[in-house]
Amino acid sequence: MIDSQYRAVFDATVTFSNGGGLKADGFRVDLPGPEVTERQVGELFLASLGLLLTDTVEIANLRVVAEAHRGTRGGPSATGPAPEASAWRYVDLSHVVQAGMTTYPGLPGPEITPHLSRARSRETYAPGTEFTIDRISMVGNTGTYVDSPFHRYPDGTDLAGLPLESLAGLPAVVVRTAGTGVRGVGVGALAAHDVAGRAVLLHTGGDAGFGTADYARRAPYLTEDGARWLVEHGARLVGIDAVNIDDIEPDPSSGAVPGARPAHTLLLAAGIPIVEHLTGLGQVPPHGARFTAVPPRVAGFGTFPVRAYAAVPDHGE
Repeated sequence: MIDSQYRAVFDATVTFSNGGGLKADGFRVDLPGPEVTERQVGELFLASLGLLLTDTVEIANLRVVAEAHRGTRGGPSATGPAPEASAWRYVDLSHVVQAGMTTYPGLPGPEITPHLSRARSRETYAPGTEFTIDRISMVGNTGTYVDSPFHRYPDGTDLAGLPLESLAGLPAVVVRTAGTGVRGVGVGALAAHDVAGRAVLLHTGGDAGFGTADYARRAPYLTEDGARWLVEHGARLVGIDAVNIDDIEPDPSSGAVPGARPAHTLLLAAGIPIVEHLTGLGQVPPHGARFTAVPPRVAGFGTFPVRAYAAVPDHGE
């Protein structure tokens, strides 16, 4: 989690100058620091909802909690001007690929073996000079990886055809549901964000179980309505820190078809790459970062591991 971030928890009562009112219980807004007045919280509350023609706002039961910002509109982590290119720090969002590791339960782990050992290379090169050339055998769905449209559709763009504009240096929006108990990330969690042309990164906390049997159990996912909303609002890439962007264990009572993959279907049909098995999103602010996840240019291939990372503005704090 990002250090030194705070949120206010409070009840609010608003009256409008043209009549009527609004009440909110247990509302939360991002704060610039731990010291805050009721007046400041009231202003952040009104800005977060975009309320107009307000007459009064009363704040009650105010408390400040140490909690990562979620991108409150008008708050300290809201979208702002990008810093100079020199003022960035880098956050690795990838899992390490190791021999025998489990990424998606049921798929084989990678096999890493020497093709040319250092000892054998000494027979070829000058004294004191040695190299290693290694071989890796793995499925494309290993570690943190990107899905191209070809993963889902036979006539979709493959890895070699993905434009760099859809993978590199994208302005990022981090949608946080980690710690809320929410499994399905839907329109309600997305609608407050401007996602057009952005990498939308779903911070669900699902990466905590990576490599264990629990990773695929009751895992977080993007709902079908959420995927459709992202397509309609112009998202450029969508990533998640969980076993799959779809629900692989749907509730039978929900009427969901077992094996259906609506998020993959909708996003990849729209040419939106998907990055699964991210990690470390708690270190990335809701707005202001740049996201990159680039695979090699492999023709006729749909999925491959990436080194995913975020360039985060460093304000010298």
